[in-house]
Amino acid sequence: MKTYLRILQYAKPYSRFVPLYTLYTILGIIFGLFNFTLIIPLLNVLFGQVGADEAAIMTTQRPEFALNIEFFKDFFNYYFGQVILENGRQGALLFVCSIVVVSIFMANLFRYLAFRIVGELRAHVVRNMRKAVYERVTQLHLGYLSNERKGDLMTRLTVDIQEVESSVVSTLTVIIREPISIIAFFVLLFSMSVKLTLFTLILLPVSGGIIAGISKRLKRKAKQGQDSLSFILTIIDETLSGMRVIKAFNAEPFILNKFHNQNNRYARIQRSIANKRDLASPLSEFMGVTVVAGLLYFGGTLVLNNESELSPSEFITYIILFSQVLVPAKAMSSAFSNIQRGLVSGERVLQVIDTKPQIVNKPNAKELPAFEHQIEFNNVSFGYGDKAVLQNINLTIEKGKTVALVGPSGGGKSTLADLIPRFYDPTSGSILIDGHDIRDYTMESVRDKMGVVTQESILFNDTIFNNIAFNKTDATEEEVIAAARIANAHDFIMQTPDGYQTTIGDRGGRLSGGQRQRISIARAILKNPPILILDEATSALDTESEKLVQEALTNLMKNRTSIVIAHRLSTIQHADEIVVLQQGQIIERGRHEDLLLTSGLYAKLTQMQLTT
Repeated sequence: MKTYLRILQYAKPYSRFVPLYTLYTILGIIFGLFNFTLIIPLLNVLFGQVGADEAAIMTTQRPEFALNIEFFKDFFNYYFGQVILENGRQGALLFVCSIVVVSIFMANLFRYLAFRIVGELRAHVVRNMRKAVYERVTQLHLGYLSNERKGDLMTRLTVDIQEVESSVVSTLTVIIREPISIIAFFVLLFSMSVKLTLFTLILLPVSGGIIAGISKRLKRKAKQGQDSLSFILTIIDETLSGMRVIKAFNAEPFILNKFHNQNNRYARIQRSIANKRDLASPLSEFMGVTVVAGLLYFGGTLVLNNESELSPSEFITYIILFSQVLVPAKAMSSAFSNIQRGLVSGERVLQVIDTKPQIVNKPNAKELPAFEHQIEFNNVSFGYGDKAVLQNINLTIEKGKTVALVGPSGGGKSTLADLIPRFYDPTSGSILIDGHDIRDYTMESVRDKMGVVTQESILFNDTIFNNIAFNKTDATEEEVIAAARIANAHDFIMQTPDGYQTTIGDRGGRLSGGQRQRISIARAILKNPPILILDEATSALDTESEKLVQEALTNLMKNRTSIVIAHRLSTIQHADEIVVLQQGQIIERGRHEDLLLTSGLYAKLTQMQLTT
């Protein structure tokens, strides 16, 4: 119930939907009930139980207004009697049939208007939920995204939200309309016969208890099904992105077997869910018909023995009315079964929304002023859980200087660089820009002063122009071309089919590694940040591409403060300072020539690369 109520919060403001929907629903129910009450006079006319004498009695006195069922009944009888007197039984039959047609039209008109409101409500809830999940995913720190399966997050953003729409939001109609319908029907039934209605109330709860037991087991299976589906999407994503490796290792049978196992598991769970869900509807119908049969026998016996307050035509109408109670009751039982799967999906979606971002702006965070002097690491330590990655880092990077971070893999180089734009916050110590602790300033203003070029070029399935001008919506064509020229990218761009308007495919797959990297550099050049972070920007390239990219990086680094992470030590020999990291600690620092003389780790790494 808690999950259901939280999902309904995404329907706010309720004033847009609930009042109108309730009004249309009530009006639809009233006109629908009116159709069934017309069965009594229709049967009386057909079977000749109403003649001129009875009509004269019915029209003797116009009833006084009162807000109860008796007034409306007497009011109809008054005018119905007049129709019989003036037009005879055939005219009365035409009168009743005309009212039935009008009443059915009005009932369905208001039903349609109510569905329109529900359709708008469904779209409103789903839009708000998907927006909330997507916004939260973009707010979460990089560690969360690294630990979660991409397929699972995609399932929550798509399939789970779709399931919420189809099974949870759709039941909003049931929650409002069906209870009102049942109450209205029972008010009418009690007004006709208290004894028969009490008899039905004893039998109805039995089927409700059976349906509730089935639904509880359905929710458990639904959770297993959604977990299995997320595994399937993860396998699909890994297959599409790793197809080159799969084919190179002849691993098609292995990956197919992995997929088939998970696919078969999902199919078994879905069959089990379908069997339990589909049982609810026929079971509720069987129980309902059983109740009607019992009512028919019990009430019929009373009528045959003249022990009932109902006439035969009224008893037939009562049976018809009660059978209509089963329609909303069946809808509620089916909805209660269907909703279990949606609640599981809703819980999975809300888990993402409830995940608190670890990197957030302070309530009084300010804009970081322009970068003027230096970046300073002051006793900075960082760890993932209990695992220490950086320990007591003290480092000062002067404006305009280039500092290179080198050392064995896993030494903490990338983590150190990730702390500067606040992808993570240090567990102890502080990072200062011009003496300002960056945690006291907004993440946006800190990152606005930085450009990042990584080993893996992160490009989007869009045009070359839009990739270079990423998030700079006011960039002109001249600015983009100028950035591409500095990045040594203009010439190859002009050789593509549509130049700067060429679409580069998923993750830039239509370009070579060197071309993708130069597009990334052009993007950083266009941003024109005062601080650059270059993380292994040339390590994955061939010699020719590396030369072009290195020239582009040299152009990019002019007059900027640069933090460079490199395994190829030949690319950072001219750095103003080289910092050697091992096991999260700075063990050496200095210029290239000075470090070679110390015969330390840097000298050994350089010697190893020279001999390979």
